[in-house]
Amino acid sequence: MSGLRALKGGRRLLSPSGLLVLTVVCVLAYATGVGPRPAGPVWDGAYDRVLYNLAYLPVVALCWTAAGRAPADRLAWRALSVALLLSTAGNALRTWQAGPDGAANSTLAVDALNLAGYLTLYVTLVALIRARVPRFHPSMWLDGVIGALGAAAVGVAFLIGPYLDPAPGRDPVPLVQLGMPATDVLLVAMLFAVGSILGIRLDRTLGLLVLALSFIFVGDLILFSRTVNGTYVDGGPLELTWLSSVTLVALAAYLARSAPPASTEDGARLGWRLLAVPLVCQLSSLVVLMVGWGDELPVGAAWLAIGCSLAAIARTFTTFREVRAYNEVREQARTDELTGLANRRVLLEQGQRVLVTATARRPAALLLLDLDGFKEVNDSLGHTAGDQLLRQIGPRLLPALGPDEVLARLGGDEFAVLLPDATLEQAQERAERLRALILQPFPVEDIRLHVGVSIGVATAPVPAATVQELLRCADVAMYAAKAAREGVHVYVPDPHGGSGDRLRTMEDLRTALRGDELLVHLQPQVAFADGSVVGVEALVRWQHPVRGLLSPAELLPAAEQAGLLRPLTDKVLELALTAAQGWWSTHGVPISVNLAAADVNDVDLPAKVQAALDRHGLPPEALMLELVEDTLMADPERGRQVLGALRRLGVRTSIDDYGTGYSSLAYLRHLPADELKLDRSLTADATDDLRAATIIRHTAALAHDLGLRLVVEGVEDAASCAALAGLGCDIAQGYAIARPMPVADFRRWLEQPSHPLVDVQHSGRH
Repeated sequence: MSGLRALKGGRRLLSPSGLLVLTVVCVLAYATGVGPRPAGPVWDGAYDRVLYNLAYLPVVALCWTAAGRAPADRLAWRALSVALLLSTAGNALRTWQAGPDGAANSTLAVDALNLAGYLTLYVTLVALIRARVPRFHPSMWLDGVIGALGAAAVGVAFLIGPYLDPAPGRDPVPLVQLGMPATDVLLVAMLFAVGSILGIRLDRTLGLLVLALSFIFVGDLILFSRTVNGTYVDGGPLELTWLSSVTLVALAAYLARSAPPASTEDGARLGWRLLAVPLVCQLSSLVVLMVGWGDELPVGAAWLAIGCSLAAIARTFTTFREVRAYNEVREQARTDELTGLANRRVLLEQGQRVLVTATARRPAALLLLDLDGFKEVNDSLGHTAGDQLLRQIGPRLLPALGPDEVLARLGGDEFAVLLPDATLEQAQERAERLRALILQPFPVEDIRLHVGVSIGVATAPVPAATVQELLRCADVAMYAAKAAREGVHVYVPDPHGGSGDRLRTMEDLRTALRGDELLVHLQPQVAFADGSVVGVEALVRWQHPVRGLLSPAELLPAAEQAGLLRPLTDKVLELALTAAQGWWSTHGVPISVNLAAADVNDVDLPAKVQAALDRHGLPPEALMLELVEDTLMADPERGRQVLGALRRLGVRTSIDDYGTGYSSLAYLRHLPADELKLDRSLTADATDDLRAATIIRHTAALAHDLGLRLVVEGVEDAASCAALAGLGCDIAQGYAIARPMPVADFRRWLEQPSHPLVDVQHSGRH
């Protein structure tokens, strides 16, 4: 037990807090012996050679451990640890060689150790800057040069200069002894370079280390002066200067954490905090030149000051160039690249400013414009013609707007107009005027094109209190205008529902996608041939906390208007595959998930599907993806590429609601699919309508000739089941088999030995 306690005590002593306490204790113990003390070689040896150097060792360990707690500054802390160790070794060797009286001169070995320690300190400073500045601009390099040259000029002029040209009656100082002040001047130059690059905003670690190095600089200068004058006494109060420095280093190492990189954006390089240090250094260099006029100061100081001034001139030109580049980049970030109009960022910024002063008596308004027929222009004439058309919107509409009104392109063929001071009636009148301008023909590639426009109008602060609410209200109104083909629609909250309910539903859906309110109900698919379960379709449901269980009819329109179809598909895919994990290993029944047009045109869809299958440990054949053929209309080529990539993964695809599109046969030639799902509008009358039965029979034959399975939806009773089997259909789905059910109910249903309404003997199939 005593050994265990000793081990624990040793660990506490070597912990960061233990090392810090040990450092402070050693420094305080040394401080108590400063001044009159007992004479004798034993005491002097213990005090000067042991106690003084002992204070450095825990700091060395602290710096080494700080490298692990601050990975970004690892090189700096380890270099500082080595520098302190070298300095400790040099001082210990010096005091040992000096003997009891401390009268011996410094040797080459001592000077070499001290020089190596200083050089390693420079590595520390460079590493600290590099960790905080991920990317250097030319202005940063110039600021560092200005700081270093200015500080060096002052140091050489006023610290080293007097010893190079001593007063009459005094011997010149040997060049060897000038090594200490020279390294100190270089150290100060680097400190000012750090300040010039990072500005007057040093983080805690860097601030403590700069203060610690300042103590070293002051101590070295006093030591040099006293050594030259022959007044230095070993072990005096001056030693506390360096011990104060190592105490600050110990505190910095104890508090060390990785600091976030400093901002290096062009705009950030223009603040006074970053220009203060270079300006002071430049002024100092001018002082050196003025004082040294007439050979009063060393030539080296003059050249350093001249170099600082030249760097300052270069910095001035660089500043002008960076300011211009910054303004250009800022303008590009706020401008739509194609049209030159303001972009969404500008609209949001201006909208926030406008809403600060908007009141019910002096409201602001937003018009959301969406071109009608723009897709046909792109499809018929190509994207170049579409771009030409979009570039003409600004020149067409801007003359009709006031100086404080903003026209912005939000993306695609969608534009917005912000009216800072407009009532609802004025905004509607302005929308009608803008619509009339857009309805005029556009000259594109020697063709006069006509396009329509749907405009949604919303006002603030009522009913929209924020910019985002204003955009959503205008978006809802624009969709209403497009659906009703009325050109302009004004958003007015409906207390009995309507678009107000849709807006709330859209917001609730965003929350639902982040939580666990969405779930899937499953409807099985059964083969006519033998009654086996060959698939199951996942149908999304929304367990709304207030409105109860919502069907896709209420969920999908809100998802489409809110632009959430892709996240919704990702969620349903995740829920479906989680459910399939429960039965795949025992029953091997694949699950079907519906895709929207946004999903089919998503080039990342195959990778997302593969990742989802891998997460759930399911093979590709466990999943069937269903899409409506009309979803390929937006971009058929991209849709075929995405479906082809899914097929190469091994995931099967199904064409849902087949028979409702006007180009079904054309798509079947090139469409990568495994099955067709016949729309219920055809299957409902299979027993009564001869024409419907004929269409079903020929569709089944066509599907089989193309190597596809034919699935029929809406199978409601046994008679329909028998008729559809006789017409050559392969798979049935509908209430005659089972209604959509929760996952747990489907798993119990799947365990039944037989399933109703599928009797191959009565199917009449040959």
